[in-house]
Amino acid sequence: MSLRERIQGKAAASTNGRDKMANSTTTVPESRPSTQGLSDRQYGLKARIHRQMVERLNLASLDMADTEVLLSHIRKIISDLIEEERIPLTDTQRAELEQEILNETFGLGPIEPLLHDPDVSDILVNTYRQVFVERFGRLEPTRVQFDDDEHLMKFIDRIVSRVGRRIDESSPMVDARLPDGSRVNAIIPPLALDGPILSIRRFGVRTLDMNDLLENGSISVGMAELVQSTVKARLNVLISGGTGSGKTTLLNALSASIPHEERIVTIEDAAELQLLQPHVVRLETRPANIEGRGRVTQRELVRNALRMRPDRIVVGEVRGDEVLDMLQAMNTGHDGSITTVHANNPRDALHRLEALMLLSGVNLPTIAMRQQISSGLDLVIHVARLSDGTRRLTSVSEIVGMEEDVVAMQEIFRFVTEGIAEDGRVVGHYEATGIRPKCADRLLTCGIDLAPEIFMEAHVH
Repeated sequence: MSLRERIQGKAAASTNGRDKMANSTTTVPESRPSTQGLSDRQYGLKARIHRQMVERLNLASLDMADTEVLLSHIRKIISDLIEEERIPLTDTQRAELEQEILNETFGLGPIEPLLHDPDVSDILVNTYRQVFVERFGRLEPTRVQFDDDEHLMKFIDRIVSRVGRRIDESSPMVDARLPDGSRVNAIIPPLALDGPILSIRRFGVRTLDMNDLLENGSISVGMAELVQSTVKARLNVLISGGTGSGKTTLLNALSASIPHEERIVTIEDAAELQLLQPHVVRLETRPANIEGRGRVTQRELVRNALRMRPDRIVVGEVRGDEVLDMLQAMNTGHDGSITTVHANNPRDALHRLEALMLLSGVNLPTIAMRQQISSGLDLVIHVARLSDGTRRLTSVSEIVGMEEDVVAMQEIFRFVTEGIAEDGRVVGHYEATGIRPKCADRLLTCGIDLAPEIFMEAHVH
């Protein structure tokens, strides 16, 4: 969508939204849909100035203009229009009004300020009337609203068109991403009964590294030493956990241990990994077009990645039949691969891999599937979001082979919950189980000598 179309489209949405409100008998909420606190009178002024601004702009030259020059020009027009309205505003109110108009034109309108709030990790738009955010692991309502369904749809269209995707009645669900890598999901009527729904999983200003996780108490020192060492030594790692538990955050932190001279191929449904190595090839799936053609799945990308001479393959999340090709790659010389899966605990993660392998259409007996898992994976790391909103690495388990027809695992580290404090905070501690992992010998051959003390049965920090 061009800049000219965005400005024209928003001007129409502003007009329609205000006209609908003027003709409605519904009481206007005390707090208008902005975090900047503009009154109803100022909100009406914003819509009016936006329409007048569009009338004064030379739309034909917008797409050719330099961004900074264009922004300066628009700010000048907005300032002149505010002067002409002769409504007394403080300097702060003028700045807020100007910023809101720019957000409507170039950003995501009412939710743009939330995208710049470093404490907000999720933005959940439940129809145009209601917006929730997650801060520090807890959901809370906001005073933000959109004008109407059409107003919200303008911004959904803006997001998905930037990544070459579409959303309409024939294709009412879409996954996309923002320029900063934040993950976006939108679903609209007829599937969403009450109106368009928009969910944004935000990325932080910077990627958290292992030191950040240690400082936050999300991982113990012993855990960090072991998992970083296994990545350096090219062991195959599976990260399991529930939605929002921090799987991708941990994967990004672990990826920092991959040597910079290696070639890494990442495969994702919606690109969100932020690897810092210089030699990273990023692949992303593609949905079908309006004719139902052109769909590219993760399984096809995994197969193609094998032809790209990768040193490591990183799959953002296995959720389908690509798990079989991923495990085969791990078993055929692509050591050091990492992936994530949704599961409630490490054992459930292995069961889920079995279930996903059945989707491949290959009629493998159960014991054959489990042999693939036991020989392909070396370590299962489980992360969880606790009841107080904190995210912790709760288990590190090693896969040690097969015992008859069962994949054998041994837990090396775990987080033990002791109770709930009066303020709702989860109280607990990390501990080693006293088991020295079999992979310690393999680490030693790679020049990594972990101190035996970190595996001694005791509370760890």
